[in-house]
Amino acid sequence: MNIRHPLLAALLASALAAPAFAADMRIGLNEDPDSLDPAQSRTFVSSLVYESLCNRLVNTNSDMEIIPELATEWAWSDDGMALVFTLREGVTHHDGTVFNAESAKRVLDRNLTLQESRRKSELASVASVEATGDHELTIHLKNPDVTLLAQLAHHAGRMYSPDAAEAAGAGFGSKPICTGPFKFVERVEGNRIVLEKFAEYWEADEYHYDRVIYMPIPDGTVRLANVRAGDLDISERTQPSDVPQIRNDTRLQLFEVANIGYQGITVNVGNGSRSEGPMGSNKLIRQALSHAIDREALNQVVFEGLYVPGNQWAAPGSFWYDESDPVPPRDVEKARALLAEAGVEGRVSVEMQTGNAPQAQQQGAVIQAMAADAGIDITLRPTEFATLLAENVAGNFDISQQGWSGRIDPDANVHPFVFTGAANNDQHYSNPEVDRILSEARTVADPAARKALYDESRAILKDELPIIYLYHIKYFYTMRQGIEGFAPYPDGIIRLRGVSG
Repeated sequence: MNIRHPLLAALLASALAAPAFAADMRIGLNEDPDSLDPAQSRTFVSSLVYESLCNRLVNTNSDMEIIPELATEWAWSDDGMALVFTLREGVTHHDGTVFNAESAKRVLDRNLTLQESRRKSELASVASVEATGDHELTIHLKNPDVTLLAQLAHHAGRMYSPDAAEAAGAGFGSKPICTGPFKFVERVEGNRIVLEKFAEYWEADEYHYDRVIYMPIPDGTVRLANVRAGDLDISERTQPSDVPQIRNDTRLQLFEVANIGYQGITVNVGNGSRSEGPMGSNKLIRQALSHAIDREALNQVVFEGLYVPGNQWAAPGSFWYDESDPVPPRDVEKARALLAEAGVEGRVSVEMQTGNAPQAQQQGAVIQAMAADAGIDITLRPTEFATLLAENVAGNFDISQQGWSGRIDPDANVHPFVFTGAANNDQHYSNPEVDRILSEARTVADPAARKALYDESRAILKDELPIIYLYHIKYFYTMRQGIEGFAPYPDGIIRLRGVSG
C-alpha cells in the first residue's frame, strides 16, 4: 500500500522542471503554521520555519541558556529599568535594507502597537524603545521585568524588515522578509513553505543547504513513510507508537529530547455564548472532568508510556513544579460526586475540539471514553490546527485539546494563557488575584520567591481550571541516515546551523 504524501509527488515533479539546487532539506511538519508574521504567530511549527527565516535578538543553547544572536552583548541598568543591547554589525534584511538599532526599534514598536500583534502582553512592561547608537538599542521599562530577556529569545525578539512590514500591514506574513540564513520564496497553504539560502547572511558558511522545504503532513505514519522513501529528510514530532520500529531500522536515525511545555484541555470560561454551557460556567464540572481522566493510562494507551503525566504547566521534576500537589490518580466516584454537587441531573454534554492528526483523534477518543464513565458525554470535533486556533479566538468552542511548546522563563508558560486579556487567553479567563500574583512574579528576581508566587497562583488555577493539564511530551525526530550535525533542543525547534548530508 502506498501511503506516501500525495502532494510530494507533484512538488518533486515540479522541482525537476525548476533550476537545479545542490542540496534541499525537506522537513515534514505535524501541521501547517499560522501567519508567518512574527508579530502575529502563535503556532509551534511557525517557530520551526522562523529558525531558518528570522533571526532573534538572542537565542538559546541546548541547555536553554540565553546566547547572542543579532545582539552580541546586553546589560541591565543599575535600577533594572532599562535593558541595553549591542547589536551585530554587517547584517542586512533579505530585501537589502540594513539591520541596525533603528530598524530593531521599529520592529519592537510594531510588535507593541500592531492591532493584530500577539506580542503585546509579552512586552507589556516596555515603556519605550530607543536607538541610542547606530548599533545600540535601549529598551526602557515601566517597571522591573525579569522575564523580558527570555521574551526576546522567542517571537518577540525576531527581527524582520520594518519597511516591508509597514508596507504590508497585517498581511506581512504572506511574504515575510527577515534577517535569517534563508529567505522566503513561496507558500502554498497545506502543501509547502519554500525558503532559499540567503547568500549575504552573516554566517552563511555554517548553512549547507540551498533550499529548505517545509511540508505540513498531519499523519505521522505518512511522514515516516516519506522519510523511509527518501521524499523527506526529517520528520518532526514522530509518534511514540512508531519509536520502536524506527530504533530497529538501519535506514533511519532517531533523536529525542524532553520538552519544556505541556499538553491539556482549554475550557471556554468567558469567550462568548459558548462559555455559558455547563463546562464553562461551573468549575465543579471542570473539576469532575479532570478527576475522570486517568493521566497515566492516557500516556500508556496513546503514547506508549513515553510521555510524562502532568497536572500543572511545569513538569514533575522541574524546579517550578509544585511537589505538594502531585499528579492525581483517576477518581470516577469523586467526579460523579462533583457533578451531583454542581446540581447536574442526568448527564453533561460538551463538544471538544481536537487536532485532525490521527494521534490527536485517538487521544480525544480515550478522554471521551473516560469522561463517559463519570457522566460526561464528549462529542469530538477534529479540526486542522490553524483553524482550531482561529475557532478558539472566535469563541467557537466548549473545550479544546491543545498544548504549549514551552518557554525558558516560567512566566511565558502561564501568563499568556490566564492573565486577563493576554494574547493566548482564548478562553477569556479573568481573575484579579491571579493577575496580581503573576504581575508581581515578573518583578521578582529570586527564583525561590518567584516559585512561591507561581505556587500561589497555581492553587487558584487548580480550583477554577480554565486549563486542565494532562501531560508533558518528548520530542522525537526521525531522519534519514547520512544527515550529520543535528542536535535536538528542549524547545523542539530544529536548528540547521552546522547540519549537512
